[in-house]
Amino acid sequence: MAFNMESLAEATSGAIGSLLSTTILYPLDTCKSKYQAELQVHGQSKYRNTLDVLLEAISSRQVISLYQGLGTKNVQSFVSSFIYFYGYDFFKKLYLKISGFKSIGTRANLIIAVVAGAFTVIITQPLDTASSRMQTSDFGKSKGFWKTLSEGTWSEAFDGLGISIILTSNPAIQYTAFDQFKQRMLKKKMKSNREVESSPESLSAFSAFVLGAVSKCFATCITYPLIRCKVMIQAAESEGNAEDEAELKARKTICGSLHAIWKKEGLMGFFKGLQPQILKTVLSSALLLMIKEKISKTTWVLLLALIRDASKFDKGGVELPLALFGMAGMNLLNAFLGIDLFKAYRREMNPPRTHQNHRD
Repeated sequence: MAFNMESLAEATSGAIGSLLSTTILYPLDTCKSKYQAELQVHGQSKYRNTLDVLLEAISSRQVISLYQGLGTKNVQSFVSSFIYFYGYDFFKKLYLKISGFKSIGTRANLIIAVVAGAFTVIITQPLDTASSRMQTSDFGKSKGFWKTLSEGTWSEAFDGLGISIILTSNPAIQYTAFDQFKQRMLKKKMKSNREVESSPESLSAFSAFVLGAVSKCFATCITYPLIRCKVMIQAAESEGNAEDEAELKARKTICGSLHAIWKKEGLMGFFKGLQPQILKTVLSSALLLMIKEKISKTTWVLLLALIRDASKFDKGGVELPLALFGMAGMNLLNAFLGIDLFKAYRREMNPPRTHQNHRD
């Protein structure tokens, strides 16, 4: 199957949306992760809630440490989101082509989303593990990406892979629900407008935000015990941890982490940190989809322009990467500053021809 331009635009918009939402909410994510990773020892816990994590950072003058691991997290977020959105869009179109259907059902949509998510997790798991360890390290003691991974074995770089694959059901449910709601809303919008446009329709920012929040909340509640187990498996060990080595090693498996939570914190321990998790995931997903919808049209327009003018570049196999990074940079400026570089680009490539037409 030939490289699909619409899939590339979809994947790029999704990746940029993920990058921006991750950066904006990263301090909240750090507080949440450190709170989730802590397990009670002898009935005592260091943090009562996520606010205690924030207060510790402030009191120790380590507020900047709330951003530890941000670079690795952004790389992981951008790469995984790009792979997921492109894979999801690609397999959806492939299914429609093979089946001959005009639309895709909820069940098929869910299966496609899970497959795309599983491939994404397998490829990006070392990045996810490294960012989690850096994020949950003691304030001011986070290590770099390579040092974090090189301290353990290669297999430890894939800590939590099994549970991450299981958790692909979370975004799969969310994106499936969002896509179905979006299609219904856009059908109503197209009927009311009765206009045919050259670029894909998109939701308003507010509609995308609401749909993203609603579709994510339920999936998060259902899968939360596994989410906390994943954080515990991937978390860095605190220097003041009083647990023995055998117990720490046992917690690096799904069954071991579930048993440890049940033994030390009881039933409610499975839902420790649920509130900040819902807040973070709902805001993150809603922001991601809102930004994606906002920049999807401009990404489409720029991609058309870049492909149209690709013949002006040397055939060295570098046009696509340059186009991709160009789209990312211009979309970031468009999202942050509202600068329409695409309008300036089109004006530069298509100057007014009033005088020439007059002479003709």
